[in-house]
Amino acid sequence: MEARHLRYALALAEHAHFGRAARALGIAQPPLSKQIADLEREVGTRLFDRTRQGVFPTAAGAAFLARARRALDEIAGASVDAARAARGETGRLRLGFIASALLDPLPDVLGRFGRERPDVRLELHEMATTRSTAALIAGELDVTIGLGRPQGVGAETLVSVPIGHDHLVAVVSNTHPYAGQSSVDVGQLQRQPLILAPGEDEPAVATGLRNLLGKDSPALSGATVARDIHTIIGLAACGVGVGLGPSRMLAAPRRGTWFCEVTPRMSLPDLVLSFGSRDRSPALNAFLDVVRTNCSDVGAALDHRLGPRGPQEDAGDVAFQDVRAQGQGQGQGQGQGQGQGQGQARGSVASAGSSAP
Repeated sequence: MEARHLRYALALAEHAHFGRAARALGIAQPPLSKQIADLEREVGTRLFDRTRQGVFPTAAGAAFLARARRALDEIAGASVDAARAARGETGRLRLGFIASALLDPLPDVLGRFGRERPDVRLELHEMATTRSTAALIAGELDVTIGLGRPQGVGAETLVSVPIGHDHLVAVVSNTHPYAGQSSVDVGQLQRQPLILAPGEDEPAVATGLRNLLGKDSPALSGATVARDIHTIIGLAACGVGVGLGPSRMLAAPRRGTWFCEVTPRMSLPDLVLSFGSRDRSPALNAFLDVVRTNCSDVGAALDHRLGPRGPQEDAGDVAFQDVRAQGQGQGQGQGQGQGQGQGQARGSVASAGSSAP
């Protein structure tokens, strides 16, 4: 039994006449009569009564036609669903991301993706880079945004492109002795209780801090651990110590805090978008298109890996390239304070698309 048999039977029921039904279907009458007869033999019962007044469904025919209509509707719906899925309009996308990516670029990317692909089910997981990398390699995520190029067994199977850059800044309470300073140096930081992201979550950042402050620095060993930038800022506001984090956190100022540059300047690992080299699902393609649009310096890197080389190319053969935007600039950020006179602090604002632990 084929879909055309169902269409023929429905047309015959509608027109109640073999000739009229054949003309509506665009076929000759004899083939239609034969197809209906073949259908009745396959079903094992008569579906239509042939009378002088016309051709009408039997009780068996009426039951058959009810399901035939639903079956053809399902077939048509299956075609529509398949086409939408192929265009990335439906499906599922599992994204793992570090918390600071919610400052930039995720708000614009997720907002646009949601508007353009409202029927794609987004599963969002905030997690540290080490965890999201493991989940991506294990196939539990489709795409990640973390700090630095993924490392470890299986990382060679991933496509990774930088989507932002950042450097280290300090945040203190507006009652702290450093409040009002434009910068703090390493010697000052070594004499203060620090608030840091956990080293096991972001090992690349931890390595940079050890290089900056000293491998055996008491300030590092006695630091308060905070898992996201909002907690770092909040604890600093409470006077717990000097919070160290990405300049990206200047985009989330909190009343009663002051931001300072750290000298010498310490660049943080790039904010990196990663996905499986062989995962070319339409939903992922649609997400990457939005990233291309919102992160202008990323498009060339993605096109280099996915366009000319083709979707099935093993990204392990492609060298990881730093596609930092030319002439990366810096702006001026404002931190809020409550001291005497004006309560504004000057800080270096992260450039567009900067990264954070």
